[in-house]
Amino acid sequence: MRIASPEFGPVVLVELRVLIAALVLLPVLLVRENLVTLSQYWRKLAFLGVVNSAIPFYLFAYSTLTLTAGYTSILNATAPMFAAVIAWLWLSQKFTALQSAGLFIGVVGVTVLAWPKLSFGIDGAAIAIGAGLLASFCYGIAANYTKKYVGNVSSLSVATGSMLAASLFLLPGAVIYWPQQAISTEAWISVVALGVVSTGFAYILYFRLIRHVGPAKAITVTYLLPAFAVFWGAIVLSEEITLIMIVGAAIIFTGTALATGILSKRTIKDA
Repeated sequence: MRIASPEFGPVVLVELRVLIAALVLLPVLLVRENLVTLSQYWRKLAFLGVVNSAIPFYLFAYSTLTLTAGYTSILNATAPMFAAVIAWLWLSQKFTALQSAGLFIGVVGVTVLAWPKLSFGIDGAAIAIGAGLLASFCYGIAANYTKKYVGNVSSLSVATGSMLAASLFLLPGAVIYWPQQAISTEAWISVVALGVVSTGFAYILYFRLIRHVGPAKAITVTYLLPAFAVFWGAIVLSEEITLIMIVGAAIIFTGTALATGILSKRTIKDA
């Protein structure tokens, strides 16, 4: 996203990302299953495509125009915290005092991370940070929605249907904002890799996780994103790793681990 978004623009980048993913997944679905499930659940899959793919993908692509890949990935890591809150509000899951403390700690972590960059001008980082947090909130909604409404649907069907829906949703905007300048080979390679690997195949695994272990645990894979993104950002893009990023990420991870129940009184006592 950091490489391709400046050249394609966020809308076109995300349209290509989900369209490529859909084109990769559709033949696999036709061979292994069929299209009956898509026709039965098309409304739910359409909603999921918009909330879990189109909107958050766009928001993160927009964020990368201003923020580094590592910084954006740390914002993405707040998704489990939002998922836990939504599960509590929507699915009536119990929320302990320790989890409530985790939410507060998570907010502190986001504040520490965002405070040095707060600038509310049109080119300021505050808008990009807000976009990243809103994207994570969308992921939290989608994870719980998946478990509640399409938990019995195969992960391949959910991934394919949601990608098709997202591509249709974004198509008008992509036509309007299609870039007039030539696109570099590097940007094309990035968007293809993003669509095939980071979206198509990755979402089959993600929806399978939700089905088997539940949304709260499945979405915790986002804990791994900052480590990889910061590493590759430094190696490939020469991005700076700052002390604020390390401290903010550590606080966010601690708060999110408490909020999601991964870090509980029992695990603390055992440690």
